[in-house]
Amino acid sequence: MEIKDIQPRQGNIDVVVNVVSKDEPRTFDKFGKEGRVCNAVVKDGSGEITLTLWNEQVDEVGIGDKIHIQNGWCSEYQDQRQLSTGKFGKLEMVEKGNPEVFSNAIPAEQGIETVDEEELVE
Repeated sequence: MEIKDIQPRQGNIDVVVNVVSKDEPRTFDKFGKEGRVCNAVVKDGSGEITLTLWNEQVDEVGIGDKIHIQNGWCSEYQDQRQLSTGKFGKLEMVEKGNPEVFSNAIPAEQGIETVDEEELVE
């Protein structure tokens, strides 16, 4: 399945996606228990969608990771689709990513070698 095919109120979603951004987690209280939640933006070749991460998933998933959502659920909030594992789904790490992959910065140790114009004229 691809992100472009996911519809609100759809279950049994099976998709492999890359995490491109992740919000700061926030805490909540429900039925006297404290939990954590945060949103991340994930993408595949067909588009992007918001992924809601719950409790231990908040720490498991990072920017640059490739993850597999199995038996996921899509809800809708303020006309935006939101994917999650829901009650019965599973999140599996496919490949731990490197958040620097999405940066344009060049690490100082790599440096860029410059060439003097006069050397090219010879």
